[in-house]
Amino acid sequence: MKRTLNTSFLVLFVVGLLSMAPTKNNNEFAYAAIAFESEIIDYGTVFQNENGEKIFKFKNTGDAPLIISKVKTSCGCTVPKYSKEAIAPGESGELTIQYDTKKLGNFTKTITVMSNAKDGNKILKIKGNVVAKK
Repeated sequence: MKRTLNTSFLVLFVVGLLSMAPTKNNNEFAYAAIAFESEIIDYGTVFQNENGEKIFKFKNTGDAPLIISKVKTSCGCTVPKYSKEAIAPGESGELTIQYDTKKLGNFTKTITVMSNAKDGNKILKIKGNVVAKK
């Protein structure tokens, strides 16, 4: 376990260094950049126990591979799924969010995406209102 963890950190460190290597055209550094189609998803009104899955779509608009290292949610009722693979410059990816719709009422939750993107962490939001089925 410890060896696997150390190896993982070493790989992320090397990839991070490589993502900041000078570009071929000039001496500027290459960076990953993440651009989401939308940073807020409004569920609107949903029925209790309905499927709470939504997708945030994004693109690596930088010129180095993008690596999402962690996605943290504001509560246990929101579960993220995302690819651990590097996303090449110009390529797209998805972050799937599963909100647990069993609790009634309005909700607003945050999702923090941690990556090697030049601008650092990105904060996304989901919101909506869960109502009982009639």
